[in-house]
Amino acid sequence: MSKVNDFLNEAGIFFLATVDGKQPKIRPLGAHLEMDGKVLFGVGEFKDVYKQMQADPLVEIAACKPDGHWLRYTGKAVFETDPKYAEAMIKASHLEEIYNEKTGNKLGVFHLEDASAVEIAVMGAGTDLLS
Repeated sequence: MSKVNDFLNEAGIFFLATVDGKQPKIRPLGAHLEMDGKVLFGVGEFKDVYKQMQADPLVEIAACKPDGHWLRYTGKAVFETDPKYAEAMIKASHLEEIYNEKTGNKLGVFHLEDASAVEIAVMGAGTDLLS
């Protein structure tokens, strides 16, 4: 998982693709965290993206580094039930103003299972980052 996390750190912003009915939806994200051998991501439970992943957990994450190499990380979103993950993500990503008792907003934290992660050069074949 470190290779995926390292790639995302270097890329900064990445994009999460979900499906809303028959319509693909994509949005930029930046919050991620490696913990307990998993790369974790967070989305607000009040947002459409959370509802989309509850209805269809198959997602894809794409990121691009400044050197032009890009990542395709595909799998099934599995949400964490232990609150320690949301607490760690909120703290690491400085999201305390959005997700707290006063706002009532909750952060849904997930990782990908049954996943593949491929780093692809601008003009070249992909390299598996999970093996």
